Amino acid sequence: MKGTWFHMSAADLGRAIGEGRINPVELTEAFLEKIANHPLAPRIYARATEVRARGEAMGAASRAKAGLRRGILDGVPISWKDLFDTAGDATEAGSALLRGRTPDRDAVVLEMATHAGLVCLGKTHMSELAFSGLGLNPVTATPPCLNDDRAVAGGSSSGAATSVAFGLAPAAIGSDTGGSVRIPAAWNDLVGLKTTSGRLSISGVVPLCERFDTVGPLAYTVEDCALLLAAMEGRRPPDLTGADLAGARLAVLETVALDNLRERPANGFDDACTRLTRAGATITRIRAPEVAEAMGLTVALFTGEAYGIWRDTIEKAPEKMFPRILERFRAGAAVSAPDYVAAWRRLMDLRQIWHDRTAGFDAVILPTSPILPPNADRLMTDQDYYVTENLLALRNTRIGNLMGLCVLTLPTSEPSCGISLMAAPMAEDRLLRLGTAAERALT
Repeated sequence: MKGTWFHMSAADLGRAIGEGRINPVELTEAFLEKIANHPLAPRIYARATEVRARGEAMGAASRAKAGLRRGILDGVPISWKDLFDTAGDATEAGSALLRGRTPDRDAVVLEMATHAGLVCLGKTHMSELAFSGLGLNPVTATPPCLNDDRAVAGGSSSGAATSVAFGLAPAAIGSDTGGSVRIPAAWNDLVGLKTTSGRLSISGVVPLCERFDTVGPLAYTVEDCALLLAAMEGRRPPDLTGADLAGARLAVLETVALDNLRERPANGFDDACTRLTRAGATITRIRAPEVAEAMGLTVALFTGEAYGIWRDTIEKAPEKMFPRILERFRAGAAVSAPDYVAAWRRLMDLRQIWHDRTAGFDAVILPTSPILPPNADRLMTDQDYYVTENLLALRNTRIGNLMGLCVLTLPTSEPSCGISLMAAPMAEDRLLRLGTAAERALT
């Protein structure tokens, strides 16, 4: 029986706890044992939080026995990206600059999840300071990709995705500033939700670009993502029953998103569009010049803020950083305050143009990434390859961040190739219903 736990969704595990078929303590011990013994675990987990997990599991077991469970996920263990503060346990954000940093309280979203009964298994490896879409991190560890052991897993929530993909957690919580939930979710055949900026608290989350930073779940199913979002918000989950694609209006974004699309991501996207149409959706192709203009603001918006936040810490000990991440941060030194302000003002105008253009659609769809997971060894030895692949990995996902949207990525028929559904800001509940129907059509 225990062997099947590692392949069950978080929701199914929670339902089994509610029915008395699984004890939360035994469930947590099974995952902790697997983390301790799995040969790939040191590349996935920065550290397990065994004492905390066992205590939380015991509390969940007591509530289950007394009929006082706090929700479906009460007693389900999950992993957390190593930029969420955990009281008494190190939170280092994949960087030697933060080695030994131990907060004295939890991040707000972790507090909320704990109150909902979720069990914290541990902290997962990530790209250094979350500033890469690849998941390559020679400073701490580079997690493996599910479908190619020579490739990176996608970043920056690389360990979050692989903890689920390799059966070392039923679900995970990551962060997304430019694609950091969606890229590793897509490359490891998972569902990933990028929430709207401001929807979930980022208090107690090590920042990269605070105006773009968001928190989001990575899991096996859309239902799991919906339940995890609700747990971190402290509210009831949306009703996903009866979700249907009949009459759904979807738009394929042609501008930027389909440029230089490689063969397998193209095949996966085309097949997904066919399945969605067959299930009742109407698909229209659109062009949006404002997307191309917004992409041109990336350095001023992302890199300028990132360097502004981290400059003093970085320049005290730059030798501790992976040189390619250091170089990306330092590019922000050339961004002036007037340029940063002007870029934000223009982006707000472009967001309004986008909103007006897409208001008649339920979602805009595009390939989550135009490329497959790149080779890890070549990324370390070939500078041009690193730069090209990192920019391409982040290109499509960054559109959702720039336009301030909520976005869901789903697996397609091609391994490591996802399809993204982008919806209006704060429309997560409607997006999750649409995603539930799309998930059914795609599988």
